[in-house]
Amino acid sequence: MSLHPDEEIFHQTHESREVVRWREGLLVSAIDQVANEVPVAMVYNGVSHAVMLATPVRLESFGLGFSLTEGILRHRGELYDTEVVAVQSGIELQMTIAQERFVELKDRRRNLTGRTGCGLCGTESLAQVMRPIIPLQSDVRFTPESVHAALNRLPQMQSLQVITGAVHAAAWANMDGTLTHVEEDVGRHNALDKLIGTLAREDVDCSSGFVVVTSRASYEMVQKSASRGIPMLVAVSAPTALAIDLAERSGLTLVGFARGNGHVVYAHTQRLVEALQTSSCQPG
Repeated sequence: MSLHPDEEIFHQTHESREVVRWREGLLVSAIDQVANEVPVAMVYNGVSHAVMLATPVRLESFGLGFSLTEGILRHRGELYDTEVVAVQSGIELQMTIAQERFVELKDRRRNLTGRTGCGLCGTESLAQVMRPIIPLQSDVRFTPESVHAALNRLPQMQSLQVITGAVHAAAWANMDGTLTHVEEDVGRHNALDKLIGTLAREDVDCSSGFVVVTSRASYEMVQKSASRGIPMLVAVSAPTALAIDLAERSGLTLVGFARGNGHVVYAHTQRLVEALQTSSCQPG
């Protein structure tokens, strides 16, 4: 990792700013903690491919996760080396990948420059968006109790969110809802990529648990999860129609509005075992 002393801020998750707060009719000067947001360039074999705005921490996991979920790499072993380099305008993740994957990447001719957590900005064709995904074959089952156990444990593990109130989290839960990994970032897609990268680096079996995200469930969040064989994605907010369609086709159980003691299952209900025992109800 190459960092110049005066560029250490690029690897700080947050910083202090002077603010004025309005409370109960009074103006009060105070110091607030705000999340850092830095341009991060994904550079493969010397060629820049994408620029994302991200929280400048856990960048090696970010690079690997992004490479896997974008289909640039097929498995972790095709990433030979990663160097985090601070440059004048941000950070470069200089990754060395297998030559075969690099040739395929050049053929795609994709130049993505994303806003915060923007996963599809700059994609050149519909085919690049609607990438084929092998349907999940997992017959793993979860319980509603495990989903809500994970949800209840997550807030206390979101250390950066507690400080800044400005970041999303993506967490990995075991069968019983125990959280083993939590990643945070200003972008929801980035947080998920960091989590998937961490799971890949630690050889975690992605078919043996589920992911919880503190955001809505977009098409790309489903795509990223399904592409890694993750059987269930739980979101605290709503999914989109396109996300539901992809979850149905890919075999992924999609859960939204998971908060308090309730949740809504939008695709593949069979993995939440107690859901099979519920009686049908009328909307409204």
